[in-house]
Amino acid sequence: MCISFLLTTFVTKMQRMRKILAIIAIGLALASCGKVSSPRPYGYYRITPPDTAYVPFEAQYPSYPYAFALSQNAVVRPRTDVAEPYWINLYYPALDATIHCSYKPVHNNLRELTNDALEFVYRNASFASAIPERDYTHPEVRVYGVLFDLEGNTASSCQFFVTDSTNHFFRASVYCNCPPNADSLAPVYEYLRKDVIKMVETFEWK
Repeated sequence: MCISFLLTTFVTKMQRMRKILAIIAIGLALASCGKVSSPRPYGYYRITPPDTAYVPFEAQYPSYPYAFALSQNAVVRPRTDVAEPYWINLYYPALDATIHCSYKPVHNNLRELTNDALEFVYRNASFASAIPERDYTHPEVRVYGVLFDLEGNTASSCQFFVTDSTNHFFRASVYCNCPPNADSLAPVYEYLRKDVIKMVETFEWK
């Protein structure tokens, strides 16, 4: 009698358990209907570059042999780690980026200086998707040069050099102090490129 009662109770519990599991399964199936999961695009932190105003570089450094319009968002850091004078870094604290600038006098070695600048640009050729060039010719102030845009995930996004072809040679390259990522850094690259173009367009020898 006891065994029969126990068996009946066990069977009843099993049936109830099956019903509960069936209800749960149906509920899950209904809940998932109409919801199609899709991968979300990779997001980046929003970067808002600061507003820009320009001041004369020569107002701060009147003894330097060159002049250009300097962004007020850039801090001029003269290079003390090189023996040659007039080398500077333009550091942007808000963007943690730097425009590295070097200057060399020309002593019948313009071809060598130009080749060195081109070699420096094309070191990034394997990482760049393209390197379009833009020539600058300002004979009224004896400034001749080339601007290079290095597209893709390159360490330097923009470089240029200018010369008067007889006495002066100036080269600059843009670097962000972080791993290169053209997608996430696009606003920074574009902002710095505008400053570089402003430098070239206002560049003069003294």
